[in-house]
Amino acid sequence: MREERAGGLRIRLTGGTDGRGGGSGPAVILLHGFGAPGNDLVPIGDALAVPPGTRFIFPEGPLSLSFGYGDSRAWWLIDMARLEADRAAGRVRDLSTEVPRGLPQARAALEQLLVELPRVLPVDYKKTVIGGFSQGAMLTCDLAMRTAHPFAGLVQLSGTLLARQEWRPSVAKRSGFPVFQSHGTQDPILPYGMAERLRDALTQAGLAVAWHSFRGGHEIPEPVMRQLSAFLTNLLNRP
Repeated sequence: MREERAGGLRIRLTGGTDGRGGGSGPAVILLHGFGAPGNDLVPIGDALAVPPGTRFIFPEGPLSLSFGYGDSRAWWLIDMARLEADRAAGRVRDLSTEVPRGLPQARAALEQLLVELPRVLPVDYKKTVIGGFSQGAMLTCDLAMRTAHPFAGLVQLSGTLLARQEWRPSVAKRSGFPVFQSHGTQDPILPYGMAERLRDALTQAGLAVAWHSFRGGHEIPEPVMRQLSAFLTNLLNRP
């Protein structure tokens, strides 16, 4: 693994020809979730069965949190008091119409990273899959529905439908776009039903969603890793 900076963000690179992001192979960009350290998803790079030479890029959220273990990071802040109150009351968290404070700034930071990344390493966005887990999934979905970067596909691991009205006008340009989406039926953080709404919204917009539900919580279990490996291999092997 090696570390670089692009667009003002710290990134970790693995895979490639040298295990440190070397070469010019296809790329997978994965964003961690809220409260996780910047290296949280790095082990995924070794665990996924993908084409030889595939490089993994793990951006670190710009915000450092004052709680959690180690260097907890975030892409934008969450109202933890509201979250706990909703969970205690059994209320379903419907974020589909919300535009969280800090989301536009997080999107701008990620977009700037994408602009500057080719100066750090060779990258062809037509051979690049972007995605993330939880908050990282939300941010990459929001960006992918707006950006002009021609990504090969999108990965949504335990994400949810967020700020739909914001990207609805531009989602039609992604018709046929491959999406991998997984979610646990017992997720206590982001309810399963809202993940189904995200799936349905993307499908109705013409995107090709590969949906994978599993019996579990807010996590990435081994069966999902196998299914994700197949999804990435299929996309990244295309000429």
